[in-house]
Amino acid sequence: MNFDLSEEQQMIVDSVAKFVANDSPVERFRKLRDSERGWDPEVWKRMGEFGWLGVAYPEEQGGFGGDFVDLALILEQLGKGLVPEPLLPSVVLAGGLISRLGTEAQVKAFLEPMVEGETSLALAYAERQSRYCLSDCLTTAEREDGSDLFTLNGEKTWVLNGAFADQIVVVARTEGQPQDERGLSLFIVDGNAARLTRTVVRGMDGHRTGLLNFDGVQVSADRLLGAQGEALSHLEWAMDRGAAAACAEGQGQIQELFDHSVAYLKERKQFGVPIGSFQALQHRAADMFAEVELCKSTMILAAILVDSEDPEERMAEISAAKLQLSDGGWFVQKNAIQLLGGIGVTDEQDEGLLFKRLRVLQGLFGDADHHVERFQTREGFDAHLRVP
Repeated sequence: MNFDLSEEQQMIVDSVAKFVANDSPVERFRKLRDSERGWDPEVWKRMGEFGWLGVAYPEEQGGFGGDFVDLALILEQLGKGLVPEPLLPSVVLAGGLISRLGTEAQVKAFLEPMVEGETSLALAYAERQSRYCLSDCLTTAEREDGSDLFTLNGEKTWVLNGAFADQIVVVARTEGQPQDERGLSLFIVDGNAARLTRTVVRGMDGHRTGLLNFDGVQVSADRLLGAQGEALSHLEWAMDRGAAAACAEGQGQIQELFDHSVAYLKERKQFGVPIGSFQALQHRAADMFAEVELCKSTMILAAILVDSEDPEERMAEISAAKLQLSDGGWFVQKNAIQLLGGIGVTDEQDEGLLFKRLRVLQGLFGDADHHVERFQTREGFDAHLRVP
């Protein structure tokens, strides 16, 4: 398979890389960690002006008619600078669902302003007990007979950008029992809705998540996204896109950790020579390079197949990429810290921040165990796995 970038894709990569180098290096993220929301709405608006927020949406929805690979290339470059603006929750998760399921009015009201950088979005699906089980939902949405309103009650945890999003796509059960596959529905809820309480939770990677409590929050029927009770398959699609996006962003951090390590091997001297001249460390760097390239290739293939019409093919390649991000990415992480002599875990070093963000991405949308378990009984999946 040809993984060479087209001329247009190379232009995207170059423009984002220039932005990261000049306007959003890791030092910018280090400063933003102390701000209230952890990202800058003005920079978000600039991203909208650059076209990055709409690159993967159809032109009729205010986008640029690209595909997920274009978006993955952007995320990879932004990952190198730990750019904190909420592309993953806004563009990939909530925005993707609105693009896929939304009516023309919903797209115009909620997606297009986000594409322009005027608003941001979030997807609230996880609960305290649910872990990676999407059907395990205790949040309910009840509708009285003849009423045009749904009443939401429940709690959502670890909502990416949930504390500051202008609109939140909320998963709620409209029928059935907890863990039933049928009966889940999606609602677009305003971030400032009455009886919605949002608590900011700071993650170890410096990003903000939200703890959301719905205590009788009312939404009108025109905020129902897609068919009532049929949300599960669309959620699975969104989670796979989220996993592919995590692999793309994480690839940027893996590459940076490797590049920093090689640069350090060339600069640090011991016994009067660079430590990179020691054969044992050369071998370790070579093993790291192999893992970086494996992560890169599986990430690209997952991005190519993320919208495959064959869900089995899509899920297999995304799980393979997510496993490689966790397995190969961890190999690069731990060796980078060791090669740097331990200083990489300190807050003053960029490597420590890259390490923490990558660790979070490895657990989002399914960790290694989850993705192995998801396909361990399926014929042919063993070919994708590298079992220790």
